[in-house]
Amino acid sequence: MTTALATPIKPRNPVLVWLVWPLLTLGIYFLVWYYKIHKEMAELRRDPEAPVAGPLLVMILLSWTGIAALISFWRTGTRISQSQQAAGLEPTCNPLFGFLLNFVFGLGILYYQLELNKIADGPAAA
Repeated sequence: MTTALATPIKPRNPVLVWLVWPLLTLGIYFLVWYYKIHKEMAELRRDPEAPVAGPLLVMILLSWTGIAALISFWRTGTRISQSQQAAGLEPTCNPLFGFLLNFVFGLGILYYQLELNKIADGPAAA
């Protein structure tokens, strides 16, 4: 499939995304990553209604509520699963698993990046 080769999803090192860059940038990299993955997923699905800046704004402006950030993170897992399906892969991203991992050293970010890397690698690697 040629669409898998031209995917807008960028492969990233999950450990760098989860631990190194957020520590070095005092958490700012998480916001950059969050925006980028939503933009890439919207481009992949070619969905003009897909939220790009909205999830980032939730994290910036409403994360103090706690629940808004958790809902946004859950929906991110759902969007990753939908993006896997749009890329011709079996959707393996489980929003519940990513959500629960978020309470264990923030491992949800690592999990979500691993799932996004499956799209970046294409169906041949799956």
